[in-house]
Amino acid sequence: MKRIVVLGSGFGGMHATIQLERQFRRDPETEILLISDQNYILFTPLLPQIVSSYTNPRHIVQPVRDLRGRKRFRFRRDTVRSVDVGRRELTLGSGTLEYDSLIVALGGRSETFGIPGVRENTWDYKTLEDAVALREHVLDLCEHADHTADVELRRAMLTFVVVGGGYTGVELICELRDFLFDNVAKRYRGIPREDLRLVLIEATPQILGGIAPQLAQHSRKRLDRGGIEVRTSARVTRCLPEGVEIGGQELISSETLIWAAGVRAHPFVESLPGPHDRIGRAVVSNTLQLEGHPEIFVVGDSAAALDAMGAPRVAPVAIEQGRIAGRNVAHAARGEPLESYEYKSKGMLVSLGMNYAVVQIGPIKFSGYFAWLFWNALHLYLLVGLQKQLQVATDWLLGFFFPRDASIIRRPERCRFCELESAKANAAVETPTAG
Repeated sequence: MKRIVVLGSGFGGMHATIQLERQFRRDPETEILLISDQNYILFTPLLPQIVSSYTNPRHIVQPVRDLRGRKRFRFRRDTVRSVDVGRRELTLGSGTLEYDSLIVALGGRSETFGIPGVRENTWDYKTLEDAVALREHVLDLCEHADHTADVELRRAMLTFVVVGGGYTGVELICELRDFLFDNVAKRYRGIPREDLRLVLIEATPQILGGIAPQLAQHSRKRLDRGGIEVRTSARVTRCLPEGVEIGGQELISSETLIWAAGVRAHPFVESLPGPHDRIGRAVVSNTLQLEGHPEIFVVGDSAAALDAMGAPRVAPVAIEQGRIAGRNVAHAARGEPLESYEYKSKGMLVSLGMNYAVVQIGPIKFSGYFAWLFWNALHLYLLVGLQKQLQVATDWLLGFFFPRDASIIRRPERCRFCELESAKANAAVETPTAG
């Protein structure tokens, strides 16, 4: 019995698994095993809408076992610790596991660039848990600000800073703008609209690098008109509990620093033998194989293909690489020539909030309401399963007619105001009364 193991249930891992299923469907001697520390696939393009309460968190995830249906591949929820490439053996949280072929699709983590305070004082933004926790934090600050008399403190509570002017950062801050200006400002009577401040910080001279310059410039103007303060060529030098330092001099006071500035490879990927690029991705051949270990394929945010080093770290790239890796495992098993990965841009789409987007598909570039409709239609189509498509479409429809939900479901994390209020309450209980 031969065992093919896929690590990671993101876009790359799931499409590699589905491709392996097709290639080995009639081969009972080959076992296909997908391993991930989460039992669902997350539709990451809609993560910003979780923070803005536009979409229900459960509607952008699909359980792996539902996707599997009657397919024969097996799934195990487990955490990969390390690999012995010589023995072809994985160490998992539950023990060891041997493999004959391995596809690594573990995605990435936030890149801090060695800047002090990023880990301790910013909000990460990679997972569904991150998005939900950030949403609760934003709402918690609005609740505190609603009854805070200190003007400067209230403004710090209502200053939201996003570091990173790429697609993720831009879409997130636009969603925050819609939520805060169109919902919070109307329903929190103690929050004046002028106290709300949104700041987007980008270290390079231009936001949305990789998209057509005219669309990037148009997007910046749109953000400016929408009340978002865009700071380009602004280098973050420290992240503090009370705000963010720019250029070693200027301090922006804020209770919310969101880090969307870069991606680094998963620690497991960085531990693989062979060359790596500056952000830890494994440098692989054009057939996506690890140098010196042709039985190991690496895809998505984990991989830097030799002739496609500049490929963006986006879902379409991970999907295409996952499919090629799955087919190449089958080609290798049959002694057939392997396929090479060649990056070809399929276009860029960026939502700039409700009713507006910019789209670039080859030479075609357009923006505005119809671009936003196209953005919505495409993402709805790409969602896995009719159930999720209907759920998200319903969320969007309801968002036109009703206020966005502002309920805080979980106890907010890392809130110094909650901790201060709790300490005061405990002190009052412990203080003995006179008489």
